[in-house]
Amino acid sequence: MPLLGCIADDFTGATDLASTLVRNGMRTVQVIGAPAPGDPVPDADAIIVALKSRTAPVAQAVSESLAALDWLKSAGCAQFFFKYCSTFDSTDEGNIGPVADALVAALGCGFALACPAFPVNGRSIYMGHLFVGNVLLNESGMQNHPLTPMTDANLVRVLGRQTSGTVGLVPFATVEQGAVATRRAMTALKEQGHRYAITDAVTDANLRAIGEAAESHALLTGGSGIAIGLPENFRRAGKLAVQANPGALPDIAGHAAVLAGSCSRATLFQIGRAREVVPTLQLDALATPDAAALAQQALAWADGKLGAVPVLIAASAPPEQVAALQAKLGREAAGTLIETAMAAIAEGLVARGVRNLVVAGGETSGAVAMKLGVRSLRIGAEIDPGVPWTLAEGSGPTMKLALKSGNFGAPDFFLKAFASTGAA
Repeated sequence: MPLLGCIADDFTGATDLASTLVRNGMRTVQVIGAPAPGDPVPDADAIIVALKSRTAPVAQAVSESLAALDWLKSAGCAQFFFKYCSTFDSTDEGNIGPVADALVAALGCGFALACPAFPVNGRSIYMGHLFVGNVLLNESGMQNHPLTPMTDANLVRVLGRQTSGTVGLVPFATVEQGAVATRRAMTALKEQGHRYAITDAVTDANLRAIGEAAESHALLTGGSGIAIGLPENFRRAGKLAVQANPGALPDIAGHAAVLAGSCSRATLFQIGRAREVVPTLQLDALATPDAAALAQQALAWADGKLGAVPVLIAASAPPEQVAALQAKLGREAAGTLIETAMAAIAEGLVARGVRNLVVAGGETSGAVAMKLGVRSLRIGAEIDPGVPWTLAEGSGPTMKLALKSGNFGAPDFFLKAFASTGAA
């Protein structure tokens, strides 16, 4: 029976969380979309329901999240986790606050911590302010995000504008004292009537202390970093056995490819590095604002190039080009164009024998996984922190799939991914 039931607001965030859990000793399966009542429960210690709700209308995001919670409760999970991005991607209109409010109400817990910190990937929280590397969130490039521009680094304020409850802070000085002090601080905030506690964290030790402090919490919310302390809670309670290799996956023969839809700085650097080594196609959605035509161009280019060397197809673009496309089509239509084109390209590549596929960007990953009929992902070893290879199963062929958050990965990420498949 699964111990931890997780709800993620996008597909790459789900694999990021899954990777953290596997690395810390929990066999983990990610399912795509809320399972139907009566669907079989995977054999795993943790189950993550991956939704495409980060930028969905609030009512839809809430409804899908509650459906996922109902299924996870029926599967027997003992604790629940609402996973969102380590850069807290969410406008003042939602969706993090409304979804968290609904989950708190459904579980009747009245309180939850909120901690998107992920120090290994440069996300830290100090005095309630979220930093990316050594700069505030709103100076990190996230202020230019095409769907969820982040213009305020103070998470107490940001979450406070999204929720009907109030938000307190567990400061760094308290978290540094360890789990007991952190637990007392969160209990005090709950007793004062706060619904949420932003918890500072700048090191993995902080995250482990927070995880231990929340051992008895029905619901946690945050980024994947906070999950590093949860498996030990279950082991300490005698509920989780030590796993020899919880991320073991078989090799899958076939061609390799990368589809990049993210416009983050990290992904743009990764494309630049890979372009020097592997065949790379840069799509121009502004010149060809038609998804079917873009897909046809990409697949025609790929024909004859698939083989021993991977290929990379990118729709990623710098902020000024994204702004121009949005001005021409509208923000929502521009995003849908890229997602639809990349999903069609993925389908065509798989039909041509690609069985090792990396997808960069949360929205792109969601569109691709759904187009390929992926129903579940068994989580394997990490390529870089927060980005594992997975074994994808569904209506199509079994294949290896890596879904990368746009902001994650070192500059040589794509090359490392290729190397780990033996394709480069």
